[in-house]
Amino acid sequence: MNDLRLTHELTSDQIDDLVALYQTVWWAIGRVRADVEVMLRGSLAFAFVDDAGRIAAFARVVTDGVYKALVFDVIVAAGHRGSGLGQQLVDAVLEHPTVRRCLHVELYCAPDLIPFYERWGFTRDLGDITFMRRTRVTS
Repeated sequence: MNDLRLTHELTSDQIDDLVALYQTVWWAIGRVRADVEVMLRGSLAFAFVDDAGRIAAFARVVTDGVYKALVFDVIVAAGHRGSGLGQQLVDAVLEHPTVRRCLHVELYCAPDLIPFYERWGFTRDLGDITFMRRTRVTS
């Protein structure tokens, strides 16, 4: 992992890499560049890139900078999985000054990833809070 560096600003080519990376995971298939560009403008991005500038891992945070930070899109490219890069990525997110300042850092994940996130103190024990979703209706 010594050849990887963390960046918060993506180049045009790296945005293309991110769109391609999204096509490799079930929860992000179909994301397109125009929408990803808008998404990035509203997020704090975390990308580990290799010496050639290609994205090896990515996450993003949406936050008010005080009370809530919501972590999204934690993804490690297939060739880097199992290397500890996911842990390094989550560490970078949680150590960022804006995220550290927040009272709550939240995320949602697939059930098989619960033990991974529990290492940092994430919990499913939220009392009476229920996750809810409203999906935009498309015509």
